[in-house]
Amino acid sequence: MSEYRNTPVENLTHDMARAELAALANEIRMHRDAYYVDDNPTLSDAEFDALERRNALIEQKFPKLIRDDSPSKYVGAKASTKFKKHTHHVPMLSLDNAFSKEDVTAFVDRARKFLGLDKAAPLPFTAEPKIDGLSLSITYLSGVLKTASTRGDGKEGEDVTANVLQIPEIPRTLHCENPPEEIEIRGEVYMDDEGFNELNQNQIAKGAQIYANARNAAAGSLRQIDAQVTATRPLKFFAYATGYETAPIAKTQMELIETLEKWGFKTNPLTKIFNDADGLVAHYNHIGELRENLGYEIDGVVYKVNELALQDRLGIVTRFPRWAIAHKFPAKPSKTKLLDIDIQIGRTGVLTPVARLEPVAVGGVMVSNATLHNEDYIHELDIRIGDTVFVQRAGDVIPQIIGIDKDLRPHDAAVFHFPHICPCPLKTVVSRITDKESGETEVAARCSGEYDCPHQKKRHLEHFVSRTAYDIDGLGPRQIEIFLEKGLISAPADIFRLKDKRNALEGLEGFGETSINNLLNAIEARRNIGLDRFIYALGVRHIGQTTSGLLARNFGSWDRFKQAVTDAANARPNDDFQRLSVIDGLGPVMRDKLLEASDKISPPDDLFGSDLLEVIRPVQGLNTKAKQALLAHFHDAKEFVEIVKSAANGKPKQAYIDFFSQDGMGEVATDALIEFFQSERAMSGLNDLLSEVIITEIVAAKQDTAIAGKTVVFTGTLQTLSREEAKQQAINLGAKVSGSVSAKTDYVVAGAEAGSKLTKAQSLGVKVLTEAEWVEMIRD
Repeated sequence: MSEYRNTPVENLTHDMARAELAALANEIRMHRDAYYVDDNPTLSDAEFDALERRNALIEQKFPKLIRDDSPSKYVGAKASTKFKKHTHHVPMLSLDNAFSKEDVTAFVDRARKFLGLDKAAPLPFTAEPKIDGLSLSITYLSGVLKTASTRGDGKEGEDVTANVLQIPEIPRTLHCENPPEEIEIRGEVYMDDEGFNELNQNQIAKGAQIYANARNAAAGSLRQIDAQVTATRPLKFFAYATGYETAPIAKTQMELIETLEKWGFKTNPLTKIFNDADGLVAHYNHIGELRENLGYEIDGVVYKVNELALQDRLGIVTRFPRWAIAHKFPAKPSKTKLLDIDIQIGRTGVLTPVARLEPVAVGGVMVSNATLHNEDYIHELDIRIGDTVFVQRAGDVIPQIIGIDKDLRPHDAAVFHFPHICPCPLKTVVSRITDKESGETEVAARCSGEYDCPHQKKRHLEHFVSRTAYDIDGLGPRQIEIFLEKGLISAPADIFRLKDKRNALEGLEGFGETSINNLLNAIEARRNIGLDRFIYALGVRHIGQTTSGLLARNFGSWDRFKQAVTDAANARPNDDFQRLSVIDGLGPVMRDKLLEASDKISPPDDLFGSDLLEVIRPVQGLNTKAKQALLAHFHDAKEFVEIVKSAANGKPKQAYIDFFSQDGMGEVATDALIEFFQSERAMSGLNDLLSEVIITEIVAAKQDTAIAGKTVVFTGTLQTLSREEAKQQAINLGAKVSGSVSAKTDYVVAGAEAGSKLTKAQSLGVKVLTEAEWVEMIRD
């Protein structure tokens, strides 16, 4: 119990509230475990309710102190560590989101383009309601339910078999004569409105925690430690897909759903087939009209390519399938008062304004903070402190302010002035970066303190241990904050030296022997890390999870990757080349014509300079638009000539071009990597980290194919498959796909109307393949 337990909430100071919330989080978690897990409550219901009420009141008064492990953020006990882990044969993927008709049209067009279909060719899609529940995968062996697991991180979920056996709508035995030897049936566990209301009434009658929404109720009910508790909960199940299967059971998505229904599963009767984006959106609108009367919660409509063979061809992009998308319903806005605006500093130094709100329910979740994006967004909406604002959850996830009610604006509403000095302890000047490619200054304001900024240091560490990076169990934002405050860590490498500071850990509130052992074991288990996760964990700007995976596949090992970045850095274009590259209206083609003629232009002879138009006259092929752009950008002919000649000598060399030409990369991401490796501070921390961890190599998907390890470039129009599909096919067979031709290119696959890439390949003596030759090569 905290020493401040008897202090009234209104009398708590900031430090007192922080300590009290930490104590309450541990105390409430302990009592919830006793109640939900051990079935042996140690407090009366009234005493337990008093603890939760105190926690809520403190959080309302001190919203900045709400903890990541706050009891207000979850219900029941966190039982995930109590379940066995289950590895999915086939990953359970998340879906990308669409929020407009334009997004849906783009999704349909991407699928057609990937498959090489023209607009007239039929491409049916299914459209089905997106149930707001918990994803579940059920494995049947010879028709008998064997295991059931949650999605988890997509690769590994929780084994909830005993609980799933308590759900009447899930058959224990498939209703068919010749079931597959093994098959995974996938769908959504949910709770309908009637069951949800009944459950909460029962919870209230028992004095137990009520659920904020039906999805939380379904998730909490499915993940009960005691399966008999799950048996009392009104859970339902819609089946809509399969995962691993020893034999296919359908050729289309609609046929699959019909088969699942025959086998004894409930399927959604609102699932329909359409041939274009207009039909899909029309059904989306129709379901939206029915939404309030369905009797269960949905948050959108899912579209899937109907033919399963085409789904296989389309494949996935890192986390999302290309063949499906979720068209989300607009978030329902709520109205509340804007109390204040704070500034948060992110991992890359971006200053983000955050609205502090009177708590309000938005989409079934109590919200007291919302993003305001940037300074321009505040000015565009004319948002002032004290305003009544409309709040919605963007994509049903991130709360954001979308407007204000000016009729309710108080006379003393205060204009917010965005800081020009970073609020971090360094008090550094706020800067805005100019984009190299466009020449435009970004709207994001940044702290220039970089790694010396304690806020950025904290965010870097949080990113490093995040689920998609190092994914260390038991080490999250709360623990990072505590360890930083106590001086136990300062950089990622320090995490792996915590084992030497066990005595210090034992002195921290909330860290008992078991939790310390679990944490240190989890850290030790991550000393060996895959190259893709390691690159992502570094937190380099513009290098996300997808790009990290691409780099890991292309280079395989850390040493090869680092050497490639070093080579690219040595081959980087100079500043004058960059300056010419961002002139609006010049463009890369005209820029290269200008550079090719650099030896034909001369500086003016007279003291006062001469007409710039006369200086550029010797340049052949320079169009009017390019000339106008140069005249607008340069006002001194002598300076112009010096820059052009310097740029001609500072053109990017092949190693740089090869690096940014990797499919999915680009110059911005390449430059970000180079700058990271050229930073003394970053390299010092990196070398320290490398002394503590081992980076495992990434093995290519295929090693025994004719193109494994080869660099391939596709150009022109292919007939039997789209260029996107051909690229993915090449990657799956172990090849590297590049966007430009060089002497290091192994093959150029040339389709109809191939242009400059084909010409360059011929001039360099690179092997050129027809589409038929390519297909024959990969067939072997």
